[in-house]
Amino acid sequence: MESVFGLVGKDFAIVVADSSAVHSILVHKTNEDKIMILDSHKLMGASGETGDRAQFTEYVQKNVALYQFRNGIPLTTAATANFTRGELATALRKNPYMVNIILAGYDKDVGPSLYFIDYIASLHKVDKAAFGYGSYFALSMMDRHYRRDMTVEEAIELVDKCIREIRSRLVVAPPNFLIKIVDKDGAREYAWRESIKDAPVPVAAA
Repeated sequence: MESVFGLVGKDFAIVVADSSAVHSILVHKTNEDKIMILDSHKLMGASGETGDRAQFTEYVQKNVALYQFRNGIPLTTAATANFTRGELATALRKNPYMVNIILAGYDKDVGPSLYFIDYIASLHKVDKAAFGYGSYFALSMMDRHYRRDMTVEEAIELVDKCIREIRSRLVVAPPNFLIKIVDKDGAREYAWRESIKDAPVPVAAA
């Protein structure tokens, strides 16, 4: 039931993910962060089995940090995408990770980039991508309205259109979405789009 999508703009890339933690017919929480900040200028949005998603994204994050620690320079976004694809391919015939990934990054010499990596280790550099049931609606909206030279404001407006379409058309639509952005200033959280919030946990009296 997940919805993860992303796009590249003029000098930035955006990754959006729903924030529902779901198992079978149960929603366990609605504020799950499915977009990992790998380093100062890279984002990894992931969908798939909860355990695989958490384990694999953390594994990639730690290996990206290890490479920079050992060599004194960070991996490029393209190198990170190929490393990620290689690890998925290695695991494919042993104990595969059921995880689909949208990797976004910003490199000084290249600018913003976006990579589509699925659970069977297919890798493509793209301008826009989406996974999950929400992808049917997000991709159709982006096909209609996307432009490569979009500003941040225009891209966020398109993201909001995608979210509205998912919420209104998908029968099991997730209520909340998290938006993160990466540009020359780094990778960071941009905004939440929330229609419900988790109830606070009551504190027992001492």
